Amino acid sequence: MTDAHPHAARAVVVGGGLAGVTAALRLADAGVDVTLLEGRPRLGGLAFSFRRGDLTVDNGQHVYLRCCTAYRGFLDRVGATALAPLQDRLDVPVLDVGRARPRLGRLRRTALPVPLHLAGGLAAYPHLSPAEKASVGRAALALGRLDPTDPALDDIDFATWLRRHGQSPRTVEALWDLVGVATLNARAPEVSMALAAKVFKTGLLSEPGAADIGWAAVPLGSLHDTLAREALDAAGVRTLLRTKATALERGADGGWSVTTESERFEAGAVVLAVPQRETHALLPAGALADQDRLLDIEDAPILNVHVIYDRKVLKRPFFAALGSPVQWVFDRTEPSGLTGGGQYLALSQSAAQDEIDLPVAELRARYLPELERLFPAARGAGVRDFFVTRERTATFAPTPGVGRLRPGAATRLPGLALAGAWTATGWPATMEGAVRSGTEAARTALPALGRPQRHPLQEAA
Repeated sequence: MTDAHPHAARAVVVGGGLAGVTAALRLADAGVDVTLLEGRPRLGGLAFSFRRGDLTVDNGQHVYLRCCTAYRGFLDRVGATALAPLQDRLDVPVLDVGRARPRLGRLRRTALPVPLHLAGGLAAYPHLSPAEKASVGRAALALGRLDPTDPALDDIDFATWLRRHGQSPRTVEALWDLVGVATLNARAPEVSMALAAKVFKTGLLSEPGAADIGWAAVPLGSLHDTLAREALDAAGVRTLLRTKATALERGADGGWSVTTESERFEAGAVVLAVPQRETHALLPAGALADQDRLLDIEDAPILNVHVIYDRKVLKRPFFAALGSPVQWVFDRTEPSGLTGGGQYLALSQSAAQDEIDLPVAELRARYLPELERLFPAARGAGVRDFFVTRERTATFAPTPGVGRLRPGAATRLPGLALAGAWTATGWPATMEGAVRSGTEAARTALPALGRPQRHPLQEAA
C-alpha cells in the first residue's frame, strides 16, 4: 500500500491520561509511529500521585471491579496486575451510625450462580428490613431485564425508576446510593437510568465475581505514570510531557498538524484524549454534527479528605458508612510510605458539590469529629496531618439525557478520533470507560494510517 500522504504512518495522541496512553499503546502495537503529548509533567490524568513531605499521596482513592476487563487489560499491558489485586470475593463492610447503636453489616457474595450469589449476603445484611430486602430482589430481577443501550432509559432518572419498583428511601440510602454514588458520582435523582442500569447490571448481575473490588497496593503514579511510561518507551512511543497542544489543523493532503507552544507535529491521524471542553477548543469546524453539545456535558466533583494519625485507629483496609457525611474510608498507610506507627486514612467523598469549595479548616471541623464517631479508637489520637485534594472536574455528570451529548470515537473528519471517559463508551466516568475509549479511538484511527484492523482473536492467533 502506498501512503496517501508522507505522514500516513504517524499518529499524534493529545492527552496522557488512561485514554491517551491506551490509544498510544494500541497504535504503536499496530506498527504506527506515535507521539504522545501531555501538558502536565506526568501521565495518568486524574488518577495520579504526588509527594507531600516524605509521603507519596494519591489525589483520590480509585477502585475497579473484576468486570472492568479493559482496565484489567491495561494493568496487564503495563505490567501492573500484581500491584492492584482484586478481592477473592466481594466483601464490603458497611457501618451504620445513623441509628441508636452503631451496627456493622457486610455486602458479600458467594460462588453460587447469578443472582443467587448475592441472596445470602442480602439476607444477612442488617441495614434493611425483611420487606426491603424482598423489594431489592424484585427490583434486581427487573433491572436484569433492562437493556442499558436503550435510549429511552437515558431520559429518566434512577430515583424515579427505583420508586416505581418499590424501593424505599432507606433502601436507596443503604444499598443503591451506597454503590451508585461511588461508581456514578451522583445520587439517584441526578443519574441517568441508562448509566445506572449499566453499572448494576454489569457489576452485580453479569457473573458472580463481577463486583469483586480491586485497588492499587502502591501509589497510583507507579501504575499510571511510571509503568505506563516504561510501556510506552518499550513500544517506541515518543512521549512529551509539559507539552500542551494549542491548535489542530487538517492539511490539503488530508494529513494533520498539531501545534504546541514550541513545535509542530505532522501526522496521518490524531487522537484527542483530553476533557470535553479542551476537545471543543481544539476541534476543527465540522468535526462533529453539533460540536457545541460538548459544552453541555457538565462536570461533577469529588472531594478527598486525608488524615494522618499518630497511631493505628482502623483495623480494616476500607469500609463504607451510613448515617454519616463520611462515605468511604480507605487505609493508605503502606502505599504512601508512612512509617513510625501512624496510620493514613483517605476519605473519598463523591457527589461533593456542596463541599468542594469549603475551606480546609471547616472540613477539618466537620470530618475529624465524625471519624471519632465512626470508630472510637480515633478519639484521643493525635492528628499529624490533615489536608484535602479537590477534583472539581473529576467526572462528567451522569445526568439524564447525557447519553445524547456524548460523541463516539469517530468524527466527520478522516483520521481524527476522540477518546476520554466522557465519550460514548456506554460506561460512566470510570477508569474502565477511559481505557475502553482509548481502544476504540485507536481502532477508529487505524484506517487513515493504512493499517488493517484486526479482531483481537485474529491478533492472538
